Amino acid sequence: MEKGLCKSKAEPWRVLEFYSGIGGMRYSIMRADVEATMVEAFDINDKANDVYEHNFGHRPYQGNIQNLTAGELDKYGADAWLLSPPCQPYTRQGLQKHSGDARASSFLNILDLIPHTSRPPLMLFVENVVGFETSDTHKLMLEILEETGYVTQEFILSPLQFGVPYSRPRYFCLAKRKSSSFLNPHVNNKLLWTPGPLLEHSDITWTNNYDQSLERWEKCLQSCAPIESFLEISTLSVSTMLTEALNNKFDGDGSANGYLDQYLVPLSLIERILKEDVDIVYPDSKRCCCFTKSYYRYVKGTGSLLATVQNDKQPVKDNVYSLEKLGLRYFTPREVANLHCLPEDFQFPDHISLKQRYALLGNSLSIAVVAPLLRYLFTDFL
Repeated sequence: MEKGLCKSKAEPWRVLEFYSGIGGMRYSIMRADVEATMVEAFDINDKANDVYEHNFGHRPYQGNIQNLTAGELDKYGADAWLLSPPCQPYTRQGLQKHSGDARASSFLNILDLIPHTSRPPLMLFVENVVGFETSDTHKLMLEILEETGYVTQEFILSPLQFGVPYSRPRYFCLAKRKSSSFLNPHVNNKLLWTPGPLLEHSDITWTNNYDQSLERWEKCLQSCAPIESFLEISTLSVSTMLTEALNNKFDGDGSANGYLDQYLVPLSLIERILKEDVDIVYPDSKRCCCFTKSYYRYVKGTGSLLATVQNDKQPVKDNVYSLEKLGLRYFTPREVANLHCLPEDFQFPDHISLKQRYALLGNSLSIAVVAPLLRYLFTDFL
């Protein structure tokens, strides 16, 4: 391990994990190889806490974060706060009420508490959707951090830039109380679209703006692993399943292949898929769309569908029959978890329904991106 990482310290970092969900931040800090003790996690979602407890043996604090006080936070003696607050106030599809949205209240409360704590955290890490960076909440956050003696670095990054075939750009803010403790202090006060300062990788030169050239993205995609590397169910299994379903060769319980057939896209949805221009990818594709919490409940704009039968990838236009032949299926929850880079031993408790699993994964984060960011944040070269 490199000199200066927290494992060189006598005691591990003490970390608070706000909006802990299914444990994405905790898994990220583990993957970053940061020696840390998660002194408490916070989440109001009962199902998310069930999953967190199932995997880590600890149930997060389930009270309302909005009711926390500076004194209560001081008692934890935390060195770092990791936050992934609700994104709905800032999504492009939402009402974009920003700080006026009730779901922003808990995060605003945490920001307000920072100046009033007797021992503010040495580091903060904030993750949210693209769009947060133009909100009034973002402006307020930076003002409070600056007034409280923090220096910040901001990024908008996608798993695609880290070799994962998953288009999920997100905003990240890293804050430290000592400006010289960042490995690259010259990037302060700039919103970066490059993983370059993280020193983890990237031979690609990126400009610091949203409108990346097609050539740069094509080069980035070439470095991504194919989607098939993240699949749980082989295309051969699905092709066989599709044939049985179309031929009505069902087993005794009325399903074609039990576990597998629930992921086949019903033929009744084919016309809707054609009209709504749903994203369709193949096992050898190098990109799929972001999976939202509504995946499997709705088709349009919630994530990609996987074609399990090759058709030379010719564009399908106004041809229902051609779509039927593709053997379309949903990505399984395990496959979505794989694209989030959750570890193999991550599991859902049996009582979490299929739709709940998709919803919880849709609210999680990309460990492939967050882990190197946390490693960078916790690196101290003083």
